[in-house]
Amino acid sequence: MDKEPNDTVPPDLGVGATTDLPHDRITVQRFRESFPRARWSDRLNAWFVPGRTAERRIGRWLAEMEAEADAFADEKGRDAFEFDPIKSRYLEAAPSVFQVRTPYSRTIVNEIREIPFARWDADRRLWTVPYRSYDELCRRWPAIEAAAARNEPEVRQARREALKGTDEEKASKAGLRERRRKRYPVPSDDVAPFERAISTHAGVIIFTGTDGELADPVTVNTFYFPAGQSKEHIWVSWRPGSLEELVATWPARTPTGEEERARGWWLPTLEELRIARRKARSKRRTQQRRQEKQDDTA
Repeated sequence: MDKEPNDTVPPDLGVGATTDLPHDRITVQRFRESFPRARWSDRLNAWFVPGRTAERRIGRWLAEMEAEADAFADEKGRDAFEFDPIKSRYLEAAPSVFQVRTPYSRTIVNEIREIPFARWDADRRLWTVPYRSYDELCRRWPAIEAAAARNEPEVRQARREALKGTDEEKASKAGLRERRRKRYPVPSDDVAPFERAISTHAGVIIFTGTDGELADPVTVNTFYFPAGQSKEHIWVSWRPGSLEELVATWPARTPTGEEERARGWWLPTLEELRIARRKARSKRRTQQRRQEKQDDTA
């Protein structure tokens, strides 16, 4: 691949966005022609494009590339669907793409994100999948449909009714209350760095400080991770990382070991950072849409 290794993209470079590309020379060449300021980082294993509108410009470029993709692959997928269609109330075969509209489910989101070229349409509140991705859609559809059925409003309501007053409901509410406290236990003799993205059993977060309060071992073992009774832990406050902070965070150079996981925190891997960045981008887009609606009604 025609890259310029650049492991020195500094945190103070400014606002920008990262993107992954297929590892072929033609795609990379076209990308570099469209984004001459883009730089490759071996550590991030991604391209970094500076600028406040970088994410939007990258998205538009990817959409154009997708539009130019092999038309034969779409025809092949369309023929496969007509020969052996997926029959589901959650799937509609539109002229150019499949449209997937389901109740919200983290399982569904994770499954669809693994389908090549799948896109979330925020305006219509549905996923689009091109015909060329039909084989992968078929492979993942049983899990998607099952999760959608589990998360229908009436089904979820029935589960809530069945759980009322049970130990499971009490445990679920207790876990939610604990999560809202935005605290995390770390070994008193091995505190994680503050104000940088850290991976934990609660996801990628940023520790902000501690007053040294000791963590109850029962609480740690119940809501966080198996910490045993002999190790002393203290509570550390945390917050979610911004997209800029997550983009500027270097992934760990080595895989996470069992000792680090047992400790409760570790340096984030590239895959963990990618997941966190996707969530941060989604959150930012949601905030932007809300702001636009407020501006329109003002």
